Amino acid sequence: MTIPSAQALFFLPFVLPICFYVAFTDLREMRITNQAVLVLGALFLVLGLFVMPFADYGWRLAQLAIVLVIGIVLNAGGAVGAGDAKFAAAAAPYIAAGDFRLIIVIFAANLLAAVATHRLAKYTPLRRIAPHWKSWDRGWKFPMGLSLGGTLAIYLILGVYLGG
Repeated sequence: MTIPSAQALFFLPFVLPICFYVAFTDLREMRITNQAVLVLGALFLVLGLFVMPFADYGWRLAQLAIVLVIGIVLNAGGAVGAGDAKFAAAAAPYIAAGDFRLIIVIFAANLLAAVATHRLAKYTPLRRIAPHWKSWDRGWKFPMGLSLGGTLAIYLILGVYLGG
């Protein structure tokens, strides 16, 4: 991993609660709130200045812009939800550019596990724990915040232990 361990450790306690909140609200309401996205982005704007060289900071902000443009295009085509696109953009600066392939692998594995777990819980007595969640009754639609938040959390946790 190319993210420095100290950087991942610095971001983790701030980002982890937002990841849990995004996963929970997307399961419950099938939406990722703008407040969560704005807080995630604002945290990077402030914290990033303290933990990385300014040149790296600038490139990470460029990643945010690039992922936002891609997300807008995908949203316009109906491929992803607007909240998913905004969250992915706000999460992008936390990921070191050298870890691009790794984040794709983490996301793919996390997405498969999240879909399987969500579908399994949907058709078992576990559903009674949260019977009014909107994600249970949306057909093929899936609360991507569960995977997106989980991916960022897993990446930063791995970065703490395996980072450069």
